[in-house]
Amino acid sequence: MAKIGLPWDAVKQPSINVEEQIDRVVGRRTKMPHALSTVTSNRAESIAWRKALGGLRVPRGVHRFKTHEEADQWLLRMTAR
Repeated sequence: MAKIGLPWDAVKQPSINVEEQIDRVVGRRTKMPHALSTVTSNRAESIAWRKALGGLRVPRGVHRFKTHEEADQWLLRMTAR
């Protein structure tokens, strides 16, 4: 019975040049911001925006509209009240 396929000696091994130096850097990893830090907090920014806009509040919840124009009109009514 004949052997089917390639013998292990015929498979080329990949050539790796250990002395090669990589010249380019594609990207850099950045440190993750501290989760409890007030410097990167969006909450402080949202409070500042609310104070700047005079306590602007839009009703919470899911609102469904037939068109974007209807949604824009609703948002304008809610911000003007």
